[in-house]
Amino acid sequence: MFASRLVRPAPRQDRCGAGGTMTATRQDTRAPGGLPDKLRQNRGFVLLASCRGLMVVARQTLAVAVGWDVYERTSNVVDLGLIGLCMALPIFLFTIPAGIVADRYDRRIVLAAGLVTQSITAALIGCWFQFGGPSVTPIFALLLVSGSAHSFLNPALSSTLPRLVPRELFSNAIAASSSVNKVAQLAGPVAAGFLLGADWPIAYTVTATGFFLAALCALLIRLNLRIEDPDEIGWSALFGGFKFVWETPVVFAAMTIDLIAVLFGGVIGILPVYAADILHVGSEGLGMMRAAPAIGAFTIGAILASHRLPWPVGKSFFASLTVFSLAILIFSVSRSFPLSLAALAAYGAADMVSIYVRQTLIQLDTPDDLRGRVGAVHSFSAGGSTQLGDLRAGLMAGVVGTPAAVAIGGLVTLAATGLWFQLFPTLRKMSRF
Repeated sequence: MFASRLVRPAPRQDRCGAGGTMTATRQDTRAPGGLPDKLRQNRGFVLLASCRGLMVVARQTLAVAVGWDVYERTSNVVDLGLIGLCMALPIFLFTIPAGIVADRYDRRIVLAAGLVTQSITAALIGCWFQFGGPSVTPIFALLLVSGSAHSFLNPALSSTLPRLVPRELFSNAIAASSSVNKVAQLAGPVAAGFLLGADWPIAYTVTATGFFLAALCALLIRLNLRIEDPDEIGWSALFGGFKFVWETPVVFAAMTIDLIAVLFGGVIGILPVYAADILHVGSEGLGMMRAAPAIGAFTIGAILASHRLPWPVGKSFFASLTVFSLAILIFSVSRSFPLSLAALAAYGAADMVSIYVRQTLIQLDTPDDLRGRVGAVHSFSAGGSTQLGDLRAGLMAGVVGTPAAVAIGGLVTLAATGLWFQLFPTLRKMSRF
């Protein structure tokens, strides 16, 4: 199977070698020491980045708050895995149909509807923790609803960005947008860590408000985001994203190694165990650990928003996965809080490089009428594996212990990186986008 895929040429010739009009355009439009002027002045991009940032702040705050409150009530690490399952199951059920929705309807309305639904469920979760009984079963049910709404957001978000930003600025837009995400991932956990101590569940109020403001940002985007003259919806349309990924080796390789890395290398879901039982740093320490990967990622993302990768794209991608794996291994054995924070920061920095390469490849290579469905496949693999990774870590931690579960995940990710490096020379040898 792999042999037939490796002989396919790269989709475009302008990826390899130096020079070219795309490079010249980048240099002409980039403001010294910052984002290109046209990107900063692009109202649609600013609104979309704000929408994504607010959504991530809200979702990160919700994840930290629910994880801590559930673990505080049950002291059962498996429940943390079940939280991941409740948030992952809707992704597998609805993300592929969500790609069709993103390709067929106004993406602003899709975004607003999903975000308002998440706002309502966040408020209900806060009310249950404040006024409900000791059972956490209603929390799992509400997370299923929230996850179902969220499954429609990523395909719509990823397919909207290429409609707002010119191609020559797209890699800068990816880095800038990802940096906004990382700032949000930094703000959400830190805020949740300090807000969890309040008598009133203020963390859930902040979450509900963030989702609602994100919906307003989506509605303010002026561009008509509905695809013109949509094809008839059928099974072939439903699985068009899978077909495109399967037939595009570079995209296939980038997506599948990311799926493996997130499934086995995810540590975020079981950080409450490290905060409470291993490092003994409490909810404030949990917020700092959740924020550390975002700090590392934001640092790298801010650089990539105004500069290109200093090394070839393919080698940078695989190097980032290697650093990602090693950071997991260091974190698994660390009993020092500062060292754990440093390992998590390196984890986030490496992940940022991987995201930058993967998302730029996927979105630039995909035709506009397929972007929703291909984005759905990406969300299906990346988003679903994130939550399943939390489930995997939680269940394995219940059997072999938390540090061993994290270490095994790091070793599997490192081995998969080496295997993909050998199996996909087209990606390995890629010089530039």
